[in-house]
Amino acid sequence: MSINLLDLDAAQLAGFFAEIGEKPFRAKQLLRWMHQFGEADFSKMSDLAKPLREKLSARARIEAPSVISDNAAEDGTRKWLVDVGNGNAVESVFIPETNRGTLCVSSQAGCALDCKFCSTGKQGFNRNLTVAEIIGQLWIANKALGAVPKGDRVVSNVVMMGMGEPLANFDNVVAAMRLMLDDNAYGLSRRRVTLSTSGIVPAMDRLRDACPVALAVSLHASNDALRDALVPINRKYPLSELMAACLRYLDRAPRDFLTFEYVMLDGVNDGAGHARELIALVRDVPCKFNLIPFNPFPGSGFKRSSRDDIRRFADILIAAGLVVTTRKTRGDDIDAACGQLAGKVEDRTRRTRRVVEIQPC
Repeated sequence: MSINLLDLDAAQLAGFFAEIGEKPFRAKQLLRWMHQFGEADFSKMSDLAKPLREKLSARARIEAPSVISDNAAEDGTRKWLVDVGNGNAVESVFIPETNRGTLCVSSQAGCALDCKFCSTGKQGFNRNLTVAEIIGQLWIANKALGAVPKGDRVVSNVVMMGMGEPLANFDNVVAAMRLMLDDNAYGLSRRRVTLSTSGIVPAMDRLRDACPVALAVSLHASNDALRDALVPINRKYPLSELMAACLRYLDRAPRDFLTFEYVMLDGVNDGAGHARELIALVRDVPCKFNLIPFNPFPGSGFKRSSRDDIRRFADILIAAGLVVTTRKTRGDDIDAACGQLAGKVEDRTRRTRRVVEIQPC
């Protein structure tokens, strides 16, 4: 079977060309054709010799996942449902703003971490996405948004915040991010690629060494007892270990701070006492907080904190000198707001075996 070249980062693509007896610089040419111009037809790659194009056609392909649906919201947010095979699909969302365009990318079909406020976690896990399925979401968005073949950059920022825990699919996510950063591919700054993790500490250390990008940590609780209940991975890597890992990561991070994401759950984690605990928890970690109003889903058992409670919570953090933002809900009319993405995945965890609707955080 032919190899899908979208699965290869620059080093792997150079290795492929060496295997077929071609010079390494050909890999850079092909990277530009694939990722900067969105070209999947070897015959149209005019600066490659005809024998090479024929060789590539015989041995390889460029194949992004197919798009099942493409929806646009009134606020300009756009959501793609992408087929990843065997009846499974994931979603990616483009969020346009005045000075940037952000693409939220999925890394897994489902999620095994079972965070209690996240519908994806409740539905279970199917499999890791391949490199082609991860970078393919950016490839699809660029084509759909008109960035190719003109070479414009509509997507200026990528956040690995869609379905799944990116660090649980470490190798494929890192390979995809290296393509995002490669000047011959998407040429994004490390500051403009953000990975969000629930706190897999050993993988955070690996990421710091392998491919440091901007980091967001899904915190969601101010003490171990509460986080154990909301984010079960905390039972393995408690807050003291997580904060130490955050400090280690900042040694090589492209920014001098990281972001703590904090979903606001009415009566659960949104009290003044929780805010004061957070201040003590992060006192040694350069950071900002992104408060996320909870987006309810059927059977969640949680309610969104009121605007007044979110404002009071933020004011306590700000008074302590912390930088705080509150995430604006975007694309909720097409179920594209944070926590509302919905695809289908066949759950193959031990918890259940059924086809379900999923909604990632």
